[in-house]
Amino acid sequence: MLDDRAKLLLKALVERYIADGQPVGSRTLSRASGLELSPATIRNVMSDLEELGLIASPHTSAGRIPTARGYRLFVDTMLTVHQGQFAAHRLAPDQPQKVISNAANLLSSLSQFVGVVIAPRRSSVFRHIEFLRLSERRLLVIIVSPEGDVQNRVIFTEVDYTQAQLVEAANYLNSHYVGLAIEQVRERLKNEVESLRSEIASLMQAAVVASSEAISETQDEVVISGERNLLAVTDFSNDMGHLRRAFDLFEQKAQLMRLLDVAGQAEGVRIFIGGESQVVPFEDLSIVSAPYEVDGQVVGTLGVIGPTRMAYDRMIQIVDITSKLVSNALSHHK
Repeated sequence: MLDDRAKLLLKALVERYIADGQPVGSRTLSRASGLELSPATIRNVMSDLEELGLIASPHTSAGRIPTARGYRLFVDTMLTVHQGQFAAHRLAPDQPQKVISNAANLLSSLSQFVGVVIAPRRSSVFRHIEFLRLSERRLLVIIVSPEGDVQNRVIFTEVDYTQAQLVEAANYLNSHYVGLAIEQVRERLKNEVESLRSEIASLMQAAVVASSEAISETQDEVVISGERNLLAVTDFSNDMGHLRRAFDLFEQKAQLMRLLDVAGQAEGVRIFIGGESQVVPFEDLSIVSAPYEVDGQVVGTLGVIGPTRMAYDRMIQIVDITSKLVSNALSHHK
């Protein structure tokens, strides 16, 4: 256990390093902490903190910097977050895809790091379906979900349908199958295919296959904004290896999804610091994340990715308010 003096010095060191990005020496720490301690006493405390793995001394400097473990102790026990700074921002109710894209951009612009949003799992239920003839044996299938998502899919058919036949097929589907999941529609069509004209039945079956493919392709989409912001972060720009690992992570979206899925199982803001998560084992990255809801149900997760040297109090506010904005925008879009 740290005594109050050690905690105060660690807090002052972390805050100074986050602000300046430079290793913190004893004299600077004495001024920052407000404690009337001799340089020798401060050095002794810093030596103890270093033995505990909370701070480290870079080879090129006599000053110290926080470790991931030091950041974690700071975030868990010393961080004070003042709410309300970002309350004036808004996300207008709109198509879910647009809300998610706007949210990623908002996270990025407010944090000046990388904004990440896992899009809500798309419903396999359809509210409306239409067919549009593009050319001979080439059709556009338009599927509208209950949430207002619109999916378009081009299909090729064995026969050339007239627009009247397309309207007939769409009317039948909209009259008999609205509100059912695509899988249920597929099963019912198998049983009812005998009672339908063969050309209409085959068209409906092709539409169901197209709808299923369109939905599965867009499941768990990860929207990322602001990767280029990391080019301006000194912690990364001075080390191309760090930067390369970060960009590799953004390309491997499955890793991000696994991590953010974990975050979505907890209430409120969650913080992963510098390699704590086995999913994203990078000592130089931290993720601040939170789940968002639609009508009270958690449907996705969003967050900010940046260097371990980030203003965690500010990032917590940004992520928290954005999750509320997304929840509100999606819940009010009908």
